[in-house]
Amino acid sequence: MKRVISVFIVLLLGLSLAASGCISGEKGANATSSSTAQTSSQSSSQAKVITIRTTGATFPQYQIQKWIELYQNSHPNVKIEYQGGGSGYGQETFLKGLTDIGRSDPAVSADVWKKFLSTGDQPLQFPEIVGAVVVAYNLPGIGGGLRLSQAVLAKIFLGEIQYWDDPAIKNLNPSLNLPHRKIIVIHRSDASGTTKIFTTYLSIISNEWAKKVGAGLVVNWPVDGLGRGLAGKGNPGVVAILKNTPYSIAYTELSYAIEDNLSIAAIQNRAGNFVLPTNTTIKSAVLAVKSYIPAPTEGYKENLTQLLNAPGNNSYPIVAFSHILVWQNKGGKHYSKEKAQAIKDFLTWILTEGQKSKNLAPGYVGLPPAVAQIGLKAVNMIETG
Repeated sequence: MKRVISVFIVLLLGLSLAASGCISGEKGANATSSSTAQTSSQSSSQAKVITIRTTGATFPQYQIQKWIELYQNSHPNVKIEYQGGGSGYGQETFLKGLTDIGRSDPAVSADVWKKFLSTGDQPLQFPEIVGAVVVAYNLPGIGGGLRLSQAVLAKIFLGEIQYWDDPAIKNLNPSLNLPHRKIIVIHRSDASGTTKIFTTYLSIISNEWAKKVGAGLVVNWPVDGLGRGLAGKGNPGVVAILKNTPYSIAYTELSYAIEDNLSIAAIQNRAGNFVLPTNTTIKSAVLAVKSYIPAPTEGYKENLTQLLNAPGNNSYPIVAFSHILVWQNKGGKHYSKEKAQAIKDFLTWILTEGQKSKNLAPGYVGLPPAVAQIGLKAVNMIETG
């Protein structure tokens, strides 16, 4: 009897230990599975984020901001930082290696291009978007309808036309009640691609402007010496001053005028017609000229005047490309392998998906397909290894 009881106790102990082992095994398996899932989750959430820095032109600012937002939504492991400051700033930071992608409205000059080459790497330049420079004004009681001829526009910025009710302006605008108030002219204070575009246009339409002032990222404005000139930094600075200064006039990028609901003048075009900047009139200007875009390795050869004062009854006269500056990255000179690939992917997206109408900000027009192809060839030249 004692032996039977002993065997029974041994069996109970065995069953108890087996059950304990099964429970322990299940807990271990669950713990291992949980640990693996947690590690996988941590690995996914801690994937390396690549930061791309871009600086320069404020001409394409609203478009760049829209592209960045759209791209980052679908590429969470890429962070893109944009800082304006003007085309001159974009060229300077690009040369110093302080930015990954530079932005410049006018093509880089031959002298600056040589400085880029002195770094031991090959710079690449190509258009990214088409935009327009507009003449905006602040005339209390006059919300729109102002027309300006080429001659009058140049004389206003030369300071030769002092008052809004000058006969030269009144003759163009007989239906407007123009005030006898001095015209305050607002311009950029920084090295600006928008300024280069606008002053190049003034140099085309006015021999007097070409001789007295000329074109450049920075120029000496005659109105400053007459006490009727104000300067703002960047397109945002110009717009802020314009909105707060009655009886003023300024040049800025179309998207800023749209964003801030500014009054825009209709400008006389090459055909003699007064036109406002719209998608239709900007496209008309682009299609009316045969743009020569040099190879990306010779970007300095591009001529800014090619889109300005374009022929065509419906062409808006102050239209230009805005450009990207990026390094070929020979031997990994400027970018790591990961960053170079991220830059290639981003720029490819800009030149394809980014050019679709749904991805364009108000005031901008996509590149002609042939021009976008030039950019795509440049992007393919960026070395990742």
